[in-house]
Amino acid sequence: MHRESRPPRRDWQRIVEEQGLVFGTPARYGTGQARPYWDESVHYVLPMDEVLSVEADVELLHSMCLEAVDHVVTTERYAEFGLPEWVWPHIAESWKRRDPHVYGRFDLRYDGRSPAKLLEYNADTPTSLLEAAVVQWHWKTDVFPDDDQWNSIHERLVERWQEVGAALPSKELHFTWSTADPTGEDHITTAYLQETAAEAGLDTVGLSIEEIGWDPLLKRFVDLEEAPMGTIVKLYPWEWVVEEEFGRYAVESLPQTLWVEPLWKMLLSNKAILGLLWENYPGHPNLLPAFNDQPGLLTEYVRKPKLGREGANVQIVATGYETQTGGVYGAEGYVYQAFDPLPEFDGFRPALGAWIVGDNAAGLGIRETAGLVTDDGAAFVPHRIPES
Repeated sequence: MHRESRPPRRDWQRIVEEQGLVFGTPARYGTGQARPYWDESVHYVLPMDEVLSVEADVELLHSMCLEAVDHVVTTERYAEFGLPEWVWPHIAESWKRRDPHVYGRFDLRYDGRSPAKLLEYNADTPTSLLEAAVVQWHWKTDVFPDDDQWNSIHERLVERWQEVGAALPSKELHFTWSTADPTGEDHITTAYLQETAAEAGLDTVGLSIEEIGWDPLLKRFVDLEEAPMGTIVKLYPWEWVVEEEFGRYAVESLPQTLWVEPLWKMLLSNKAILGLLWENYPGHPNLLPAFNDQPGLLTEYVRKPKLGREGANVQIVATGYETQTGGVYGAEGYVYQAFDPLPEFDGFRPALGAWIVGDNAAGLGIRETAGLVTDDGAAFVPHRIPES
């Protein structure tokens, strides 16, 4: 694995905007100067044998995570996740029903020399989907037409909607985003997901989550036409849902209205799962040592809030690397993960975002930053697999 530079396509801004990439605050260089969020002046080159290795690691991590959910439900270890107690039995029911899941993104540390290490699992509201599935594929096709890319995300999403369609309450799916997102990223991501479901033959409706209504007489969710909503695809975190007034309706009306991603994903999108995975699989080559609520034996570690987002409220405790980011998270508790800095390529540190669709590894998106924490200043850069 290595990093290469090349001039961007002449009209690249117009090209990526036509492909839907119209959101986003600029990323940042190490100097603090603005950097394009989509940056095709650089890319990563991964040989096929490394891609196949990481792909196998991702599918193994996914199966370990599903086993971990089963362990939490069986042993009722919800308290470690900082979740309200009234939700616990509903998580268990959602898991036992096997409420359908569609996709997620594993964030990995990978340097091309040692096995990929799990940093965290974005299992509930993963973004950077359009960039990974569509925009970088067109870049590769334009610039390196003979090369390959780890990217079957679009095809697998269409297949997954076809697979889960039969398990949904109706063939009509409502795709929702929050108007509170100032960047528009959630809306674009949801619209792209909606497109893949429509391609799979499902009927789709798009509306903001703020426009969902509740019919108190019939005790069901309704859309703007007062039509009942059987399946709602959301890009709004479950931990936010359960704190809001409609959250009880959302949880207690399951499975009359199904939500995608399902309620049981609350356990996987919570960083407490990292401590549980290390406990269940100590010394596993794809895991970093991690402990919930205290650093255990670790003397150098990264302290992450269990429900943190975009690199907020992260503290690095390691000689010469001390860092702390601000934010609003942490009341729910922290996980302490061994400090293993992202590898450095030309002064930048890439985090690999490996996509899982259904139960299969589906593709790769790379975000890189000049700092130690992959935050909202990270840029998305494409990748290719050279023709062998």
